Amino acid sequence: MSHKDDLIRLRHMLDAGSEALALVQGKQLADIETDHVLELAPTRLLEIVGEAANRVSVETQSRYPEIPWRQIVGLRNRLIHGYDAVDLNILWDILQYDLPHLVATLREIIQETT
Repeated sequence: MSHKDDLIRLRHMLDAGSEALALVQGKQLADIETDHVLELAPTRLLEIVGEAANRVSVETQSRYPEIPWRQIVGLRNRLIHGYDAVDLNILWDILQYDLPHLVATLREIIQETT
């Protein structure tokens, strides 16, 4: 995979992650528990983050060990294959604590490489 393709995938991760954060900004866990669309939209966006991460080359992944590639792809797999058993508490924690850090890291990486 070329550097250009990896940069596109990193941007996909950033865009989907940023959109997920915007959707839940100012919301509470109870909002996601009672609004099915608010549950589905960030879930789908996290799936996209994971799918894009899975398509980033091994070389680029090893260049950025601060990104938890395996966990991101694992989350994608869990959301896709375990769609009927998503723990909203875990999803909420990812949206509140893990995703903001990932988005900030992706912004830095993309700025460095462009």
